[in-house]
Amino acid sequence: MSVIRGFRRLPGRARESFRTRPAPGPGTAAERVDLAHPRRSPLGTAVVNCAVYRDGVRREGHLTAAEAIGYVRKRPGRGFVWIGLHEPSEEEFAGLAELFGLHPLAVEDAVHAHQRPKLERYDGTLFTVLKTVRYVEHARLTATSDVVETGEIMVFTGPDFVVTVRHGGHGSLGPLRESLEAEPEHLAKGPSAVLHAIADQVVDHYLDVAAAVRDDIDEVEAIVFAEADRRRRSEPGQIYQLKRELLELKRAVAPLDRPLQLLSETAMPTIDPDIRRYFGDVADHLTRVSEQITGYDALIDSILQANLAQVTVAQNEDMRKITAWAAIIAVPTMVCGVYGMNFDHMPELQWTFGYPLVLAIILTSCLLLHRGFRRNGWL
Repeated sequence: MSVIRGFRRLPGRARESFRTRPAPGPGTAAERVDLAHPRRSPLGTAVVNCAVYRDGVRREGHLTAAEAIGYVRKRPGRGFVWIGLHEPSEEEFAGLAELFGLHPLAVEDAVHAHQRPKLERYDGTLFTVLKTVRYVEHARLTATSDVVETGEIMVFTGPDFVVTVRHGGHGSLGPLRESLEAEPEHLAKGPSAVLHAIADQVVDHYLDVAAAVRDDIDEVEAIVFAEADRRRRSEPGQIYQLKRELLELKRAVAPLDRPLQLLSETAMPTIDPDIRRYFGDVADHLTRVSEQITGYDALIDSILQANLAQVTVAQNEDMRKITAWAAIIAVPTMVCGVYGMNFDHMPELQWTFGYPLVLAIILTSCLLLHRGFRRNGWL
C-alpha cells in the first residue's frame, strides 16, 4: 500500500509491554500517572506503553508522562511522545488530558467510545476516530453467527505528542509500533507518521475482512444454487445475518472517507507535508474497500431474492403434486359416491361382472390421469 505497509511484515511480533498503575500519591494528576511503571498488569485498563522518540529513535528508559513531555519540550522540534492506552477510565485519562491540554469534548468521546469515524481539530491538536474490524472465525454460517467484530482507535495528534486510545479486544498497536521503530527515518517525521501508520493498518484490516466476508458470500451462493442436495439450501436467516454483518463493516468503512480526504488534501500544522501524500494512498484503498462492500451488498440482495424465488418455486411444485393426486383420487371417490346412493335401477347393478368392470374403469382412469400429470411435470 505504501512505505508503512511494509513495516508490519517485518519479523518480530512482540506485544506492547503492559504497565501497572502506581498507587495514588502526592502531586498533580498528571504526575501521579506513572505511564511507564514496569509492573503494570495486562489486566488493567489504562496505559500499555509510553515512549519518547528523538530523530525517529526510541529513547531508552522508563518515564512518567510529565517527564516524557518535559524531556521533549526542552528539545523542541526533534522529538515527540507516544502514549498508548486501552479503555481508560475518566480518572485514568484526566491526568493526561490536563498534561497535554486535550479538549474536554474529545476526551469525553475517547473515554466513552461508540463514535463514528471522524476528524476534528481543536486548536493545535487533531482528534481522529477510526473503527477497527476483525473477522470472527466460524465453522458454519448460521442465522446468529458473528462475522464482523468492531472496535475503535482514537488518536490525539499534537506537535510533539501522540496519544492513542484503543477500545475493543483487537487492533493492538504493539506490532505497528515495532515496525515503525524499525524505520527511524520515517518515524522522524513526527506524530503525523504515527497517525498515518495507524490509518494504514486499519484500512489494511478492512481489506482482509472484506476478503474473508467474500468467502462467506461465495459459500452461501454455492449452497443456494446447488442442484445436487436441496436439503443443504441456505435459509433466508443465514443470508440476512450475513447482510447485517456486512452493514456493520460498512458503518466502519464509509464514514472514514471524509477524514482521509481532509488529511490528504488539506494543509495542517500537525501533518508533515511528506506524510500528507501517503494519506491519499490510504484514501484510495479505502475507496476500493467501499466499492467492494457496495458490490457485496448488491450480491447478497440478489442471493436473497434467488433463495426466496426458489422457495416459492418449491412451494408451487408441492402444490401441483398435491393437486394432481387430489384429481386422481377424485375419480374413485366420484364413482363410489354414485354407487353408494342405493338406487334400485343402477347401470349393471345385477350383472355378475359389473363390480369388476367398475373397478377396472376406476383403475384405468387413475392410470391415465397419473400418466398425463407425469408427462406435464406435475408428478
